[in-house]
Amino acid sequence: MKNFSTRRFFLVACLSLGLPAALLAEEKLDASRIHEFTTLLPASPTGFGWNITNRLAWQPLTKSAAFADAIPDAEKILRTPLAEVPDSLFLEFTQNGNRTRWQNAEFERRTRVAKLALAEVLENRERFLPELEKTIASLCAEKTWVYSAHDRSLANFHGEEIVPDLGATGLAAELAEADFILGDKLSPTTRELIRKNIRHRVLDPFRAMVEGRQKEAFWLRTPMNWNAVCVANTVFAALALEPARAERAWFATAGEHFIRYSLKGFTPDGYCAEGVGYWNYGFGHNLLMIETLRRATSGKLDLFNDPAAIQPALFCLRAEIFPGIFPSIADCTPGSQPSASLKSYVSHRLGLSSDPFPIFNHMGDLCLTMMLASLEPDAAVVKIDQDVNASSLRSFFPGGGVLISRTAKNEFPMAVVLKGGHNNEPHNHNDVGSFSVVVGKDMIICDPGGEVYTARTFGAHRYDSKVLSSFGHAVPVIAGQLEKTGADARGVIIATNFTAAADTLKLNYRSAYAVPSLEKLERTFIFQRGATPSLVVQDEVKFSATKTFETALVTWGKIKNVDANTIEIKDGDSTVRVTIDTGGRAFQLKQMTLDEEVHTPRQPVRLGIALDDKISSAVIRLQIVPVVK
Repeated sequence: MKNFSTRRFFLVACLSLGLPAALLAEEKLDASRIHEFTTLLPASPTGFGWNITNRLAWQPLTKSAAFADAIPDAEKILRTPLAEVPDSLFLEFTQNGNRTRWQNAEFERRTRVAKLALAEVLENRERFLPELEKTIASLCAEKTWVYSAHDRSLANFHGEEIVPDLGATGLAAELAEADFILGDKLSPTTRELIRKNIRHRVLDPFRAMVEGRQKEAFWLRTPMNWNAVCVANTVFAALALEPARAERAWFATAGEHFIRYSLKGFTPDGYCAEGVGYWNYGFGHNLLMIETLRRATSGKLDLFNDPAAIQPALFCLRAEIFPGIFPSIADCTPGSQPSASLKSYVSHRLGLSSDPFPIFNHMGDLCLTMMLASLEPDAAVVKIDQDVNASSLRSFFPGGGVLISRTAKNEFPMAVVLKGGHNNEPHNHNDVGSFSVVVGKDMIICDPGGEVYTARTFGAHRYDSKVLSSFGHAVPVIAGQLEKTGADARGVIIATNFTAAADTLKLNYRSAYAVPSLEKLERTFIFQRGATPSLVVQDEVKFSATKTFETALVTWGKIKNVDANTIEIKDGDSTVRVTIDTGGRAFQLKQMTLDEEVHTPRQPVRLGIALDDKISSAVIRLQIVPVVK
């Protein structure tokens, strides 16, 4: 994760976003905009939902099936001791790279805030307040709210600096919302503890960074999920807690400005290179920022009126391969889907659905739960000039270099995900030219998704991982070399042809390999629809000197040899047959399990298709056809 907060990046970003001249000249918030916000914000701090005393407002939630488990879940917490997080657990990350054990314990502690607060406002009998206040006191006694994996130098742990992160800002938002809905049901001591800690650990450092009194955290201007999460959480906490309207106006202005950097992480067509899981997390917080400012200004400021927010919002709808199946590109956990609630919110706000907005409960996420539960039925609709379902046959993201092609609804269900892009994307994998094949409900040829995070995952040895490097993707090994890392390693789209019968995408991805003698490397995908759908993957390669060449398939399924040039891959209820055409050149199949800690029940398997002899040029063609029973 790079620090993008250089003056050059800042000036370029300001120009591209059309920001006020004051920001260009002085790199500080526009005083006139701050003043304008003081006229838009209410006299008192506001969060999402209602104070516990407003029983009429809470009544629909107490009767909703979505909240049926809220009180039983909180009762379980009363019977469960608060997880301990000794220093030794926090320090494991710097000692051996393990971040999971501390996170498991710490997340259990933090989610108690949401579950206990929600149960209390639903029941209103003060049963859950003592345990909630005990939990809050324990959290406020921690040395730092920063995640162990984000404090490699231990400067936060040792109190040498305070640099808020995803964890610190997230906890601040949750505590601020709990304070807002519970109000004076919490003791004065607890409420003061919440304010003191949120200001000290999050609000004061944020303001100091923006005003140049403290070194900026990289996330303040970076185009990825960190920006949206940290900015939205911080601004929400300020608007829910700070009594002075001028103070809240400053944070609202900062939020309106800095949240725009997160949108720069999406291509103009809305492609989310971080994957659908990080769309939930990152863009979900962009939606949190939209709602925070919209409601705080009584609808006078709606960031959904920014056209740059529309295409990223639609990613959750356009990226669906088949119902419930989404790409597992980058660090996405296979099987991830956009949050049903966020999809509903997007559809509701963009006028894509006329259905009543359902009630959702995100147990463990109080802000999001209350944001959605309190969304007014007639929330402002932002009209868009786009038919999201213009073609059910494909979703094309030319900016991201990604094509999702599907068969028609009356045809045998097969779909493909074809990826160009480049190798310096957020949560990047070296995967230029890779592809996935879905038959029915099964992703038979797959992108393996992310690994279980350790210190290596975001360190200098990230691409030692067999699932993050190109070795774990359906792309070649050329002259013994894997794909290189960097924005110059990219798949340039040189041809497309989309029809009802077939979709063709052709990439030049020679730049992905640091092989000086490689003169040509082009991959052509042809997805054929009809009674017998198929995918052809054809590589044309040319060298100035003879070199080795090996292409590959990646799967979670079982591989079976049919004959010298044919294999079958079965996963779940589906099977594909792969015919290998090397132009008569001899080749070997090299099957290897990718022995990494992954999120799937089975580790992915790489099937290498390696030419026996060195070549000066070749055409290698794979045809993938579903076996229809």
